[in-house]
Amino acid sequence: MNIKQFGGILLITGNAIGGGMLALPLATAQSGFLYSSLFLIACWGVMLAGGLLILEVNLWFPPNSHLISMARATLGIPGEIIAWLCYLLLLYALLAAYIAGGSDFLQGILQKINFHFSPITTSILFLLILGPIVYKGMHSVDLMNRILMGGKLLIFLLLILCLFPFISTTQLIQGNLQHLPKSLSIIITSFGFAAIIPSLRSYFHSNVKQLRQVIILGSIIPLICYIFWNGAIMGVIPINSLLTIAQSNQSTSHLTNTLSYLLNRNSITLFAWIFTSLCLATSFLGVGISLFDFLFDGFAFKQTEKNKFIVYLLTFLPPLLIVLFYPASFMLALNYAGIWCAILLALLPALMAWSGRYRQEINAPYRVRGGKNLLSLLILSSSIIIAHAIIVDVF
Repeated sequence: MNIKQFGGILLITGNAIGGGMLALPLATAQSGFLYSSLFLIACWGVMLAGGLLILEVNLWFPPNSHLISMARATLGIPGEIIAWLCYLLLLYALLAAYIAGGSDFLQGILQKINFHFSPITTSILFLLILGPIVYKGMHSVDLMNRILMGGKLLIFLLLILCLFPFISTTQLIQGNLQHLPKSLSIIITSFGFAAIIPSLRSYFHSNVKQLRQVIILGSIIPLICYIFWNGAIMGVIPINSLLTIAQSNQSTSHLTNTLSYLLNRNSITLFAWIFTSLCLATSFLGVGISLFDFLFDGFAFKQTEKNKFIVYLLTFLPPLLIVLFYPASFMLALNYAGIWCAILLALLPALMAWSGRYRQEINAPYRVRGGKNLLSLLILSSSIIIAHAIIVDVF
C-alpha cells in the first residue's frame, strides 16, 4: 500500500467520522450499546454496497464524471433530477451540521480564553479557516486530511483508554430494542462516505484495485470506531443525560462539558475537545470537496479561477445561511440528512447499476458481485430506510 492509498483511506474515514459520530451515542442512547452495535454493522453493509456500486457505475464514464452525469445516462431526466435534489439536500444538510457544530465548538474555545463572539461571527470564522483548503482542490484536502486524521485517530485512542476505567457495564447492558429505529437516520448518515468516491476515482486515475481497497478499508475503520465510541460514551454518561444533551442547542460542546463534569479529569476534557474539533474539520473537508466537484460537473464549468470562486460560493453560502437562520441545526440537519443519504448513496446506485447492467447491457471490467439478488436487496432495504425516516423525521 502506497502513501496515496493511505491518504485515500483516511479521506473515506474522515468523511465518515465527523458530526455523525458525535451524534451517534445521543441518537442511540435509548436503544443501548448492544442493539445499536448490531444495527451499526447492518447499516455499514448497506452503505458499503452502495459505495461500491457508485464506483462501478462511475467507471462506465470518463474521469471527473459525477452523480449528475451518471444518473442522466442511466436513469434519464428523472434520475438526473433526483440526483440533483438529493445531492444538494444531503451535502448542504451535512455542511450546515458541521458549520453549526464547528461554530459551537469554536465559540466554546474562544470563551475559555475570554473572547466572546456571536454565533454568526464564529460560523464565518470556521468557514474562513477551512474553506480555502477546499478551494485549492483534492490534493490540498488530501494532505490536510492526512495530518488531521493522524491526530484524530491518536486522540481517539487516548480518549478511549482514558474513558475505559470509568465505563459502567451496567449502563452498557441497558436499552430497549423498540427505540432502535429512531436512530436509523443518524446511523445511515454516519456512513455517508460514498459522496466522495467520484472525486477519488479521478484522483486515483481509475485504478480499480486501489479504489476498492480504499473504500472497503476506509469504511471499516469508522465502523470499529463507532462501536468503541458508543460503548465509551454510553458506559460513562447515563441515558437521561444523553437524551438531555441531544435536545440541547449546543450538543457538541454540551457533550464534552458533561464528560468534563462527570469525570473531572483535565486530560479527558482536553482529548474530548480536540477530538470533537478534528471530527468536524475532517468531515467538513470531505463533504466540501465532494460538493465542490459535484457542482463543477453539474454546471459543466471549465476550470477557471472565476468559475472556481462561483462554485466556492455556491458550496458554502447556502449552508452558512441555514446555520445563521437556524442556529440549533446540528441534530436536525443530521436527522434529515439520513433521508437524502439513503436515497442518493444506497437506492440510486442500485437503480443505476440495474439500468446499466440489465437494460443498457453495459459491459465493464469491474462489477460488484451479487447480481440481481444484491441489487434487489439493496433497493428493498434502502426503500424501507427511506420510508421509515420520512415517517419518523418528517411526520
